[in-house]
Amino acid sequence: MHEDLRGVSEQMKALGLAALAHAIQHTVFFNYTNSFWGDLAILQAAHAAEILIKACIAKEHPLLIFDQLPKSTKVDDQLLDLKAVFESGRTIQYQELPERLWATTGYRIKNVEIYREFGKLRNGIQHFASIHDREHLMSKNLEFIFGVIDPLIKDFWGLYAVDFHEDDENEYVFDCLIQKKVSFLFPDEYKEDIERLKQNPL
Repeated sequence: MHEDLRGVSEQMKALGLAALAHAIQHTVFFNYTNSFWGDLAILQAAHAAEILIKACIAKEHPLLIFDQLPKSTKVDDQLLDLKAVFESGRTIQYQELPERLWATTGYRIKNVEIYREFGKLRNGIQHFASIHDREHLMSKNLEFIFGVIDPLIKDFWGLYAVDFHEDDENEYVFDCLIQKKVSFLFPDEYKEDIERLKQNPL
């Protein structure tokens, strides 16, 4: 393996978590000057999931995230490098990722039907236009983030989706999830705050 391919998994993990933080920000908070806030949240959450799943696969080997690779006759270097892959490679598509993840790691995506339906919603918004109101989009995004991405990052890296947002405090995120009756994972250190918010919402 070429040396510059070795850090791919960690780079993708960092990018995916940044996209997740952006998705949660656009889901939980609202900007009255941007009518596409909810639609953007859907696109960002799907993008985050795609990148994070590929990061999990790339931990096994970075080339496993591709379904098309450059031929040796098209590469100048002795080994396949990142530049050649970037220019000529083609990565696995969203809907195929759960099977590739299972084949390479043995891990099955939690709530895979939610994952697949969310991909259709993302495509509809991306290629046509949103036909749903903000509340519907918020509900679907929370279901996806905390039903699919949350268990994935917990199982692979011991991380929690509630820790990834762009606000200074977790309380508003906790309160939103509690009010929307969304199940979510959290470290023990948050238990007291969550119980308090259940009794006394913001």
